[in-house]
Amino acid sequence: MGDGTAVRLEPHEIALLGDGPRAAVTVAVVDLHLRGLLEADLPGTMRRGIGDAVPGERPPSPLATAVHTCLREPAGLKTLVKDPDIRLAVALMRIPLADAGLLRYPLLGPTRAALRHVRELRHAHPLPEGRRGLSHHDRLLAVALHGESALRLLVPRFALRAGLVRRAEVGGTPLLKHSPHGTGGGYGGHAYCGGGGGGGGGGE
Repeated sequence: MGDGTAVRLEPHEIALLGDGPRAAVTVAVVDLHLRGLLEADLPGTMRRGIGDAVPGERPPSPLATAVHTCLREPAGLKTLVKDPDIRLAVALMRIPLADAGLLRYPLLGPTRAALRHVRELRHAHPLPEGRRGLSHHDRLLAVALHGESALRLLVPRFALRAGLVRRAEVGGTPLLKHSPHGTGGGYGGHAYCGGGGGGGGGGE
């Protein structure tokens, strides 16, 4: 078992290592939205898209497929993260990551090597200046690495309506609330400690 840094990680896996299950599900949600398979519904909820799917550069991840399957009716991110089928998909994600030395037993929190690798990726892939010219994968990677900052930049209307970012009222005007930035990518400023299913996540 090595330190896992030679493993090619997908954006939802990077999100899981950096900020936990909520971040991984957020990346899966954005993946589906960019493909036209998921739309915002009532404030703070999402539903399956009604249009034709937009092909991505690669098939949806098993986690994204689980999210799409679970959206039999509109639901919010918190509900999705707690769904048993999505929790199972996250658990299955952990197995190869643990085998690669990126998650430690028994609580399956990220190893030091994993956190270092995520920091290196964040340094190598800074927050883009805009959406122009970004591929599907580029957008997902930005969300995985930079959390709410990337959501506000790349899918602002969807992220706000779907409840992926928080509102703040300033002088009676609703604004997007900036999350505190610590060592993570900015999903509410929560540290990821492993374990459980909860955690700190097309065009516009």
